[in-house]
Amino acid sequence: MMEDFYCDEVLNGKTQVKRVLETENVLAYYHTRPYWPIHIVAIPKRHIPSLITLEESDNDLLLELFGVIKKAATMVTEEHGACRVLTNLGDYQDSKHLHWHIVSGEKIR
Repeated sequence: MMEDFYCDEVLNGKTQVKRVLETENVLAYYHTRPYWPIHIVAIPKRHIPSLITLEESDNDLLLELFGVIKKAATMVTEEHGACRVLTNLGDYQDSKHLHWHIVSGEKIR
């Protein structure tokens, strides 16, 4: 299994994605293999392994990331009535790159 799908594939352009929102340091796009009917992933463009590895020097990036997550969550909630925002840690985190899922609907797989 790939260690960092986001750096290795998405940010390098090897895997094309449908962008939802983008800032200088953050990208949000529709998941390439969704687990929910609406499934957006938000990632920092700089490699950060996980939520628990964030440093104090990452605070500005984290604020930018949460701004994008908030906008995506607002869009999904307005269109679909509800959403979940989640991240995984440890063994639950397949790709070792900080990422957040903004999802809506019943899990499809």
